Amino acid sequence: MYKKIIILNFMLFTCISLHAQKFAYVDTDYILNKLPEFKQAQNKIDQISTEWQKEIERKYQEIDGMYKAYQNELVLLTKEMKIKREEAIINKEDEIKKLQQKYFGPEGDLFLKRKDLVKPIQDQVYDAIQKLAANNKYAIIFDSSSDLIMLYKNNNLDKSDKVLELLGY
Repeated sequence: MYKKIIILNFMLFTCISLHAQKFAYVDTDYILNKLPEFKQAQNKIDQISTEWQKEIERKYQEIDGMYKAYQNELVLLTKEMKIKREEAIINKEDEIKKLQQKYFGPEGDLFLKRKDLVKPIQDQVYDAIQKLAANNKYAIIFDSSSDLIMLYKNNNLDKSDKVLELLGY
């Protein structure tokens, strides 16, 4: 809430102090979803994510099998054997949790892969927006797909299609 108030105050101050300046907005989600390269990158990321998820699910099935075998043989096992089997199951679960973090954690492989595949495309969009701003002397270009709340949007100020044109689409 505090962040939104600051943003609204900034916008109000900007509108007052830059009275004669030109403004526009773009929808980067719309732009990115129109780019075939972005769709290809997203499909690649989804494919990798699905493969890794299947790998983790297979490993959890292995643990399930280990646990069921343990339960079936429980009455036949000595105390030491029970402890050894329980430790093996726990160790296997820990391995899988570490693998999940490695693949899907905040700084995991999926994050890095997304960064490698998507960031260059986002940089191209950003460069096109910069070019649009420079060519048309816009003081500010807002992104309507971000957390910034736009209480009103005049569609004449939406320059998303102009950015796509600058990108060659």
